Amino acid sequence: MVATSVRSHLTITWEPLPADFILPDDPVESNLQPLLAAALRESLELAGRLHPPMLVASNFGLCAKVNQKTVVKAPDWVYIPAVRPHPDSEIRRSYTPQAEGDTVAVVMEFISETDGHEYSINPHYPYGKWYFYEQILQVPLYVIFHPLFEVIEVYALIQGQYQQQSPDELGRYWIAPLNLFLGTWTGSKAEVTGCWLRWWDQSGLLLPWGVEQVAQERQRAEQERQRAEQERQRAERLAEQLRQLGVNLENGQQA
Repeated sequence: MVATSVRSHLTITWEPLPADFILPDDPVESNLQPLLAAALRESLELAGRLHPPMLVASNFGLCAKVNQKTVVKAPDWVYIPAVRPHPDSEIRRSYTPQAEGDTVAVVMEFISETDGHEYSINPHYPYGKWYFYEQILQVPLYVIFHPLFEVIEVYALIQGQYQQQSPDELGRYWIAPLNLFLGTWTGSKAEVTGCWLRWWDQSGLLLPWGVEQVAQERQRAEQERQRAEQERQRAERLAEQLRQLGVNLENGQQA
């Protein structure tokens, strides 16, 4: 059974795309966008926070049929709490809420130098991205990131409209669907130095990337090696002191 929603002048039909539907092949606007998306996923995965039936994807088609016309928008990053299983032999090409699982919980757009469409409220086909996320998909959280200006904007859907949220004293935003804080971090990854989006847990700990996790493991191993070496040297000094006192270390008796 196909689900249908009616909102104002919109009749929205939730049905998966047919297998032969040709998805738009929009080019990625900068080499930073896929790196930002991959880094966000990587830290979640390493922290053990991604598991079936969740779906995290980038540049991935979100679909709805609005007034009998199919609409597909591809956010730079998307999080869906639970999707229905897909046949192992098939690659998930797109996602239609209600028909294939939960409502989309978070979408993110990363602004390039040719920005503008992320804020589009065009209420007519093919619809602006803002309008599509707010009025059609009704995504609870919409994040817009400006890497060049190191600015995050987080909008929460309140009474059917997006309202901009304020960060905490550390400049971070609480992303409730993921139970994490989202903020900016300046540094290097993948030979790119600049402003990145990062996750922090409730206690304020930064979720590491793979390269950071490896570095932390190496540091812990080196600290353990140094501790063992210090212990060995301490034992040798103690043994020498006992020998000087004439203690036979073989049987613990004084010579």
